[in-house]
Amino acid sequence: MYLKKLISYNCHCFLFKIDKGLFLHFVLVTLLILTLVSCNSEGFWKPQTLKVSEGFHDPIGFYDKKPTFSWRLPVNNSISSQSAYRIVAASDSLLLPYNADIWDSKKTSANKSTWIKYEGNELNSRKKVFWQVQCWDQSDNASNWSNIAHFELGLLNNEDWKAKWISLPKNSTIDSTPGEELLYQPQYIAKDFTISDDIDYARLYITSKGVFEASINGEKVGNDLMTPGWTAYNKRIETLTYDITAHLKKGKNRIGALLGEGWFAGRLGWKKASWKTKASPRLLAQLEINYKNGERKTILTDATWKATREGPLRYSGIYDGEVYDATKELLGWNKSGYNFDNWSFVEEIPIDKEIKLVPKRHETVKDKNRLVAKTITKAEKGKIIFDFGQNLAGVPLLRIPVKKGEKVTIRFAEMLKKDGTLYTENYRTAKSTDYYIPKTNGLIHYKPKFTFHGFRYVEISGYDESIKPDESWVLAVAQHSDFKSNGNFSSSNEKLNQLQSNINWSLKSNFFDIPTDCPQRDERLGWTGDAQVFAPTSIFNTDVYAFWASWLNTMRDEQEDNGSIPLVIPNVLGNKFSSGWADAATVVPWELYLRTGDIEILEDNFDMMKKLVSYYETKAEKSIPNVFSFCDWLQPYSNLDDGLDARFGDTPKELVNTAYYGRSVALTLKAANVLNRANDVNYLKNLLDSIKIAFQNSFLNENGKLKTSTETQTGYLMAVGFDLVSKEMANKIKPYFIRQINTANNHLRTGFLGTPLLPKVMEYYKRSDLMYAILMKETYPSWFYSINQGATTMWERWDSYSSLNGFSKSGMNSFNHYAYGAIGQWMYEGIAGIRPLEAGYKKILIQPLIGRKLTEAAASYDSMYGIISTSWKKTESSFSIDITIPPNTTAKVVLPWNQKDKINLNGKALLESSENLKSVRKQKTKIELEIAAGTFTFKIF
Repeated sequence: MYLKKLISYNCHCFLFKIDKGLFLHFVLVTLLILTLVSCNSEGFWKPQTLKVSEGFHDPIGFYDKKPTFSWRLPVNNSISSQSAYRIVAASDSLLLPYNADIWDSKKTSANKSTWIKYEGNELNSRKKVFWQVQCWDQSDNASNWSNIAHFELGLLNNEDWKAKWISLPKNSTIDSTPGEELLYQPQYIAKDFTISDDIDYARLYITSKGVFEASINGEKVGNDLMTPGWTAYNKRIETLTYDITAHLKKGKNRIGALLGEGWFAGRLGWKKASWKTKASPRLLAQLEINYKNGERKTILTDATWKATREGPLRYSGIYDGEVYDATKELLGWNKSGYNFDNWSFVEEIPIDKEIKLVPKRHETVKDKNRLVAKTITKAEKGKIIFDFGQNLAGVPLLRIPVKKGEKVTIRFAEMLKKDGTLYTENYRTAKSTDYYIPKTNGLIHYKPKFTFHGFRYVEISGYDESIKPDESWVLAVAQHSDFKSNGNFSSSNEKLNQLQSNINWSLKSNFFDIPTDCPQRDERLGWTGDAQVFAPTSIFNTDVYAFWASWLNTMRDEQEDNGSIPLVIPNVLGNKFSSGWADAATVVPWELYLRTGDIEILEDNFDMMKKLVSYYETKAEKSIPNVFSFCDWLQPYSNLDDGLDARFGDTPKELVNTAYYGRSVALTLKAANVLNRANDVNYLKNLLDSIKIAFQNSFLNENGKLKTSTETQTGYLMAVGFDLVSKEMANKIKPYFIRQINTANNHLRTGFLGTPLLPKVMEYYKRSDLMYAILMKETYPSWFYSINQGATTMWERWDSYSSLNGFSKSGMNSFNHYAYGAIGQWMYEGIAGIRPLEAGYKKILIQPLIGRKLTEAAASYDSMYGIISTSWKKTESSFSIDITIPPNTTAKVVLPWNQKDKINLNGKALLESSENLKSVRKQKTKIELEIAAGTFTFKIF
C-alpha cells in the first residue's frame, strides 16, 4: 500500500515537469509496478460497467451536456455495499486520475452508485471527456481506480451547424394506388473534396428530413438503418455523429448520401398528402477534418453538391416497399473519379431556427438477427413461399438466380390461407411488396434499404425457374432499435416459455425507433395506449430506458397547449384524445423512474404530467371527465351489437375516464413527492381524494356492486387496481369480481386496459391461484389460445385466427401487437418474484408466487446495480430457491412456510443471522428474511 501511494504521489508531482516521451515511459513503468503490486494484494477491486446518463457506454455524438454517471461494484463476497465515491473527469486521459481539469467530485460519502449528476465545468459541442471513478466499501476500504471511460458530445445547438439543407427540386411521381399518393424517388447526392495533410481525427455530423445512408469513398458510414429516425419533425430533428477518420485518405475523396422519403415525406396513417403541401426529403451534413497541425477543414452541404434521381432505387416507402432497377445502377457513384457532370446541382435551404437539431438520444435501428427458412413450398405456379417459422419485422436478404428482363416480385405475409397462399388482407392498403429488375442473368444479392415489413412468410416470383429452389435463397433479417437483452424468464411449462418468446418477438418487432402498434399494415404508429400498458414488461426484457426517454421527449414536443396528449406519438392523426391512451404521459415516466431510480426522468416530464392532469380537470364535472375514450379496447364477448362499437367493450367511458383521471393524478402526486414539490403535493392529494369519492359514489353501490348497465371485470379491476376505493369497499367488491371471473369459467373478459390489472388485483385478494388459472387457460380468450393456433408473436385480438374458423372478419387483424404482452410483468414480478421495493432496485422484494401446475420457474433481471435472479423448484416434499442479489443493494425475501418446516441456507441449517443474512421473521404461512448482496440457496422441507 505504501508503494502505491508513493508512486501516485510522484506521478502527481512530476506530471508537468518531464517531457511527454519520458512521462509516457514513466506511466507505463508505473502501471506495470501497480499491476504487480495489485496482483499480490488481497481484496484488490475496482468499479465496473461505467455508464453515462440512460446507460451509454463511451458514446460519440452524445446529447447530454449535463450527464449523470453510474457504475457497478464487482461481485465479490467481501464487498456488499459502497460507503463513498470519487469521480474525476478530464480533457485528456493522461490527466487522470490526479490532475482532472474538468471535474473532481472529491471523496463523497454516499451509498449511491447510479445517476450521480455532473457538477463540473460547462461542456460544449464536440467536447470529449474522459472519466474514472473510485469507491470505498462498507468498511471504508478504497478500491483501485476504474478503467477510464469517455464520452464525446455532438453538435448541441443549431448555431453549431454551418451547413444548409439540400435537395433536388420537387419533381416526383404520383402512385396510382392506394389513392394517388405522392411518391419521392430517392436521391443520390455527392461531393468531392481534397485532403492535403495528415489527419488527427475526423467527424461527420449528419441528419436528414427523410432517411439517409452516408458513404465515404464507396464505404458505408456506420451500420445504422433508417436514420435519423422519427420524431416530431416540426419541433426536433435528431442528428448522428460518426468517426470517419479511417474512411479518409490523402488526396481526392468523395462523400455520398442516399436520401429517401422515410417517415418525414412518406405516407403515414390514412390521410393522403397534398402534392402542394407535402414536404420533400432533405439532407444536412457537416464533415469536420482535424489535421495534426491543428488546422480544421470543413465540408458542408450547400449548393455545390450534385444529385440525381436516376439511380437504381426507383422508390422506397415505409408501407409499400421498394423498387430496385439494376439496369440503372451507378457503379462507383460514391467514389472519387466517378463522372457526375450530368447530375444536377442541388437547392440549398437555410436551417430553421425554430426546429431544434439535437444529437440522437437513443440507439438507431440495426440488423439484429438472420433467420434461415424452415421450409419452402410452391402454392402457385412460378411462386415459392419461404416460411421462417417466426413472425418478425425487417427485410429479406435475397441470393437468388434471375433472368435479365424478368422482374422479381417479393411479397410478405404473417399467415397463410388454408390453400397455402399468402394472407395479406390484414395489411390493408400497405402493398408491402418489393421489386427487383435484373440487368443480367445469374445470381443476385439484394436487401431492401429504406423500408421494412412485418412477416413470417416471403413469396418470391420472377426467379429463374430452371434452377431448383432451396432454403438458402432467402434469409429473414430481423431489425429493431439497438438494445441489449435485460432479462430472461423460463419455467417448467413450455407454453409459458413460448408466451415469453412471443412477448419478446413482438417487443423487438415494434420497437422500431419508436414504440409502434404493429409492423406490417398501413399504420405502424406510436399508439400511446399500447405503449403505456406494455412499458413495464419491456423494461424487464430489454434495456430500453433511452428508447422510452427519447419517445417521451417527442411526447413533450407534441403535447397540446391545453395539456391534451395525442393518440399517437409522433402525432400524424391530428388533435385527438383518449383516456387510457393519453395517460402514457404519466404512466411511462413513473414506470421508468420506478425501474431505474433516475430522478431526472421525473424532472424532465413533471410539467407534462401536470398539464395532462389540468386538461382532465378542465373537462371534468364533479370529478367525472367528459372526454372521448377507446375504453377497454378489444374486450372479448362485448354485449354491443355493432361490430365497430363492440371494439370499445362494455365498460362505459365515464368509468374509464374517471379511473384514468385518478390514475394520472395519483402518479403525478407520487412524482411530486419524489421531487419535493410541496405545493403540488397538497393540491394533487386533495384532487385525488375528490376523484376517489366521485368514482365510488358514481359507479358502485353501497354493497360494492357496479351500478353500470353491464358488470365488467375491467370495471372492478380499475376500482381496485388503481386504488380508487377504500379498503372496506374493496373487500365488498371482491365477491362480485370473483363471480365475474367464475361466470366466465375462469377466463378473462378484458381488453387493452383491463388485462394488465388482472394480476395486481388477484394478488390484492390473495388469489394468485386464480391468476394462474386464467393465465394457463387453453381456450378462447386466453394467452395460450393463440399459442395453440401457432402464434409466434402476440396478437392484436384474442381471436385473430383459429384453425377451426379461420381469420377474424375484422379489418384490424394484426398478428404482431405487443399490448397483451403486458402479462410479462407478472411473469417476472409474480411467478419469478422479482420486484423493486425502492426505485431502481436499491431495495428488492423477492416473493415468488407458486402455482399449482408449475414446478419450476427462473428469471434474471439486469438492474443498474447488477444481475438480480431467482430460480425456484417445487416437489411433493420440498421447495428450493436460488437467489442472487447484486452488490450495493439489499433484499426482503418472502417464502412459503409453515411451522413444521425446516429451512436450510446454502446447505446448512438456517441461523437467525449471519454475515449476509440480516434478520429472520417466521409467521404461520410464510418466512421473511432480510439479506444483503450475495448468492443464496434456500431449501424448505
